[in-house]
Amino acid sequence: MDERFQDNRPIDEQIRSSERGVRFAAISAAFALALMLFLGLKPASARAAWQRFARIIDLKSDPVSASPAIFPEHVHEALARMKPQEQSELLLEGAIDHHSGAIEQLSSHVDGWRGHLNMDPRLSGDLNTALNSNDLRVRAAGIEVELAAYNLAKTPRDAQQLMKRIEKDPPARPWALWMLGAMGNRGVEPERTLKLLDRYSHDPDEKTRFWAVEGMSLLGSDATLEPMLEVFRHDSSQEVRESAGRGIAQSGMLTKEQRMKAVPALLNYAEDPALDSSTRSWVFQALRDITGESLGSNASGWRSWWIENARR
Repeated sequence: MDERFQDNRPIDEQIRSSERGVRFAAISAAFALALMLFLGLKPASARAAWQRFARIIDLKSDPVSASPAIFPEHVHEALARMKPQEQSELLLEGAIDHHSGAIEQLSSHVDGWRGHLNMDPRLSGDLNTALNSNDLRVRAAGIEVELAAYNLAKTPRDAQQLMKRIEKDPPARPWALWMLGAMGNRGVEPERTLKLLDRYSHDPDEKTRFWAVEGMSLLGSDATLEPMLEVFRHDSSQEVRESAGRGIAQSGMLTKEQRMKAVPALLNYAEDPALDSSTRSWVFQALRDITGESLGSNASGWRSWWIENARR
């Protein structure tokens, strides 16, 4: 099982896999179908601190500011000769680098990869990079590959199996809660999934609550905002509160429009004198991340800005 779910430390203290970049090039005409992948390793700890995470992920503007690179035609031809593992790595890396056609090709192949992928270091690193992309389409592609890698079909039957495992197998809960949220994001039992994730977000075990919140952020529906805001304001664990704040502001699968709906509650939190200092700082971080404005840590300034801009 993925080490993310086995490590007992909060995820903010865990070392994330290296981010990967990939460039595509054809070699000589004699090998027109050959492909070379140049992988540049850049050590990163994407969640070491929320501020660092916010610099890596920016959903406030168009995630693809430059024209997308063209996915080489010979790559399409070569895909048929590749094994599922090679296909998944090539197309996921192409999606990460915004190669035109890579996501479409991935979507058309991913169901055939189910049960044929190994979560080796390369694929695991690619998935971490995809799930931390500044483009929700790339994050969705990462979710699709992650489900295929764990041989989870996007069906109510497999969702039910995950729910049963959550109930009966406590050591597997972190993995199963995350995967259930991922499956719900792809349209499988989203309402039942939210009810279960919400219930486990109040579990006595801190790690269980943490991964329930992570699952909710992946689910990405309007209905996740209220329970995540509640956790952000009231959970006893700093790590769980921070996870909820990230999910509201930056991580997971909420759109910017959905995140903007959280602003009124965040403004109320900012004005609450009973709020602890750490959570207060995360509130202002969330407001900056969601709105793209830099108004510091002055609650009245943010309130005035919202009154002027809420209806625009």
